[in-house]
Amino acid sequence: MSEERSVAIDVRDAVKRYGDFTALKQISVSIKDNEFFTLLGPSGCGKTTLLRMIAGFESVTEGEIYLYGQEIANLPPHQRPVNTVFQNYALFPHMTILDNIGFGLEMRGSSKADARKRAGEMLELVQLSQFASRKPSQLSGGQQQRVALARALAPRPKALLLDEPLSALDLKLRKAMQMELKHLQRETGITFVFVTHDQEEALTMSDRIAVMSAGELQQLGEARDIYERPRNMFVADFIGETNLLDVSVDKIVNGRAICHLGGGHELTCNEVEGVGVGSNVHMSVRPERLFISDEPTESESLKGKVLENIFAGTDITTIIDLADGPNFTVRTSNSDRGNKRIFEPGNEVFVNMELGAARLLVD
Repeated sequence: MSEERSVAIDVRDAVKRYGDFTALKQISVSIKDNEFFTLLGPSGCGKTTLLRMIAGFESVTEGEIYLYGQEIANLPPHQRPVNTVFQNYALFPHMTILDNIGFGLEMRGSSKADARKRAGEMLELVQLSQFASRKPSQLSGGQQQRVALARALAPRPKALLLDEPLSALDLKLRKAMQMELKHLQRETGITFVFVTHDQEEALTMSDRIAVMSAGELQQLGEARDIYERPRNMFVADFIGETNLLDVSVDKIVNGRAICHLGGGHELTCNEVEGVGVGSNVHMSVRPERLFISDEPTESESLKGKVLENIFAGTDITTIIDLADGPNFTVRTSNSDRGNKRIFEPGNEVFVNMELGAARLLVD
C-alpha cells in the first residue's frame, strides 16, 4: 500500500468517558484515502464508540478528529460529509427501493428528478436495478443490505462508516457480501471504515486493521502482518487459531531466542526487544505452519504422540501430546497434494515447524 495517500480520517488522542467509566483511552489512528480500514475487537472494546465519534453520534471527551484536514469533533452529524450503515438497515417500508435511496438526496436539497437519477445509478452499482419498484419487504436480507449501501453512497460521502452491517446475514450470504463490499469500495474510491468482531471477516476485506481491546489499540497494521506477527497475547489469541505456549528464554544466538517449552523441548523464536535470557514469556505458533512426519526433518522437530484427529471439511486438525511438554495443534489441508499423511491416535510422530513460525509475544 502506498504511503503517499493523503489521510482521510485522523483521530488524535481520542478519549471517551461515561461518568467514571473510560470507554476509549487515548486512541490515535490515521485512516488513508481510499482505504478499507477495519476496527476489530470483541464486544465492549470501544470499536463502535469510536465509529460513532467519527460519525458525530457520540461526543469526544478529549482529543481531536480530522476529516481530510478539517477538524470535525464539534460538528453535528448532518454537517459531516460521512454516512453510516448500521446493523439495522432502517429502510422505509412504505417506499419503493428507488424512493428509499432518493429520499435522503431530496432532504439535502436535490430536485426529485436529480434524486431519482442518482438513485438509479446507485441501484445499478449494487446490481438491483430490476427491483427499483419493489418495497423492502419484497427483498431478501442481502438485497436490503445492498439498498442500505446504495442509499449511504448516493450523496457521495467522503467516508462510509459501517457498523457490523453483515451480522444479520447467514454465513454463505455474509461471505458473498464481503466480496461485494470490497468491490464497491474499490469501484467508488471512497474510504470505508468497517466495524466487526469477526476476525475472518476483517482479514478477508481489510487493507489495514486496528485491533482493539478494553478501549485501547492493541495493534495496527495490514491483515497479513497482524496475523503473522501479532504483537501480544491478546492479538495472537484473538486473530485466528494459534498454539499459545508458556516458554522461558534459555539463550540468544545471532539475534534468535532459544526457548524452553518444558520436558526438554526447545524451539527457536524471533528475538523481541526487552526480552533477555531467563525471561518467562509467551510464544505463538500458528497450526498451519506445522507439519507432521514419522522422522525428524531438517527443520526444528519436536517428538510427540497423536491424541486426536478432527475432520473439518477443508482441513484436518491433529492434537499432538509432547512428552512432559504442552499439547500442539497441527492443521493439515484436506488435499492429496504435498504427500498428505494422516497419523492415527497413538502414533509417535515428529511435529516440524516452518522457519520463523514461532513468535515471541510481549505483554
